[in-house]
Amino acid sequence: MALNLELLGLLACPKCHGGLVLLPGQDGLLCTACAVVYPVRDEIPVMLAEEAAPLGKWTGSQPEKG
Repeated sequence: MALNLELLGLLACPKCHGGLVLLPGQDGLLCTACAVVYPVRDEIPVMLAEEAAPLGKWTGSQPEKG
């Protein structure tokens, strides 16, 4: 089952309330304004600010440690 793209259109960044872009691998949602990625785990977006990873440290479904 793939992510529901209609539902994704309703989601917003919890920090700035801006729009999100689904990454090509469908493993994260990018907020271009904040330059952070919210992970998608088991096809469920994790929309918690503390789970977001800076775009530069994003390596896939899990942020890079350190």
